[in-house]
Amino acid sequence: MTFSLNYKIWVEKNGQKIFGDGPCDILQRIERTGSLRMAAAEINMSYSQAWKLIDDLERKLGFPLLVKTAGGTSGGGSVLTEEGKEFAIRFSEFRHEAGEALRKTFDKHFLK
Repeated sequence: MTFSLNYKIWVEKNGQKIFGDGPCDILQRIERTGSLRMAAAEINMSYSQAWKLIDDLERKLGFPLLVKTAGGTSGGGSVLTEEGKEFAIRFSEFRHEAGEALRKTFDKHFLK
């Protein structure tokens, strides 16, 4: 019998889940594409759902995540605020380190 490790990690505030893999993923996509619309399309999420997610995250985290530019002839776009960028980086690094520790502990107990 072969076992494998699976886990989910998220950040809570006052007992409520506020940030995890999904929000981190969309922020990284916004950073890469410069667009909330394009980031949402990449994961088959509607633009309105993505706006709702960002608005909800900003409310729960207590700081803005995006600087939004309205459309027009040059088109609109979104970039992460410094706080948003830093939070996404910190979560991503934390998740990576936690994953390494969990895999090491898993291997110790199940792959003897």
